[in-house]
Amino acid sequence: MNRRHFIQNISTGALLIGTGNFPIEALAATKPEIVKLTILHTNDVHSRVDPFPMDGTANQGLGGAARRATLIDRIRKQEKNVLLFDAGDIFQGTPYFNFYGGELEMKLMSAMGYDAATIGNHDFDGGIEGLEKQLVNANFPLLIANYDFSNTVMKGKTLPYKIFKKQGIKIGVFGIGIKLESLVPKAMYKETVYQDPLSKANETAAFLKNEAKCDYVVCLSHLGYKYERAGEKDRPSDIRLAENSRHIDLIIGGHTHTFLKQPDILKNLDGKPCLVNQVGWAGIMVGRIDVFFERTKANRCESCQNLWVGKEK
Repeated sequence: MNRRHFIQNISTGALLIGTGNFPIEALAATKPEIVKLTILHTNDVHSRVDPFPMDGTANQGLGGAARRATLIDRIRKQEKNVLLFDAGDIFQGTPYFNFYGGELEMKLMSAMGYDAATIGNHDFDGGIEGLEKQLVNANFPLLIANYDFSNTVMKGKTLPYKIFKKQGIKIGVFGIGIKLESLVPKAMYKETVYQDPLSKANETAAFLKNEAKCDYVVCLSHLGYKYERAGEKDRPSDIRLAENSRHIDLIIGGHTHTFLKQPDILKNLDGKPCLVNQVGWAGIMVGRIDVFFERTKANRCESCQNLWVGKEK
C-alpha cells in the first residue's frame, strides 16, 4: 500500500512531507499525551452489495458489503477511536436499488456502524420522497450544509454538521452537495434550494473551528475531485474548496469516482495544509486516515492509507 505521512505544527504552519513509518519516536521522546483518531470512509458505493464477479475485468473479486464490514470490524477491534463516513451516492447502480429503493443500502450501512454520510445527486434517484422514506432505515445522520429543504418532505430530516468527541478530541463534520440542476430532474428534488458550496463550507468550518472549538474539521463533499475541461475549471470541486478554505483539515470527496493512492495535500488560504481524499466507487476501497493529536500542544500529524476491499491490488 502507498502511504504519505506528514507532521503539521498548527501554530507555525510548518509542513514536512515524506515516506516510510510515521516518526512517532520523535514525539515519544518528550513523553507527550498522544490521542489517535482513525477515520474510515467510502464514497459512490452505488448500491454495490455484492463483490464484482470473477469475469476477468479489472475489478473482479473486489468490493462487497460483507468484505467491507469485515475490514471495518477488524480495524475497530485494533483501534480505540474510529469514525466511519460516506461522501454520497449511496443509491443507484444495481438491481438492489431498483427492487428495494435504498432500504438495503441504508440497513447495511447502519449495521456497519456508519457515523454520518452526505447526500449525492444519485441519492435523489428515487425522488426526494424516496430518500426521505429510507431515513427510517438509517441510524446515522445525513449531513448537508448547502441544501435548503425547508419546502420539501426532507425539512428537519438532515443536519448541517455534527460534532463527535473521541477521548477529549472534538471532531466537527459537515456535508456539502453538488448543484442538482442539470444532473437531477427537477421533479426528483422538487423545492430543494442549492446554496453556494464554497461559501457555505467556509461558513460552517469557521463556526466549527472558532465557535465550537473543534480540534479537527472534516468536510464530506460530493462536489467532485477536480474539473479540467474547458469551461469547467471554475466549477466547485474538492481541489478548489481546499485551496479557498481556512478551517477545513480534511475533505472526503465523492462524485467523480476518483481513485487516489494517497490524499492530496494542498495549501489553504492561510498556507496551512488541507487533505483531499477519494476512494473511487462501488465500495472497492476504504479510505483510512490516522490522525495523531498531541493533547497539550498545537501539534498534529496524519498517516494515510487507502485499502482495497477483497484483495491486494
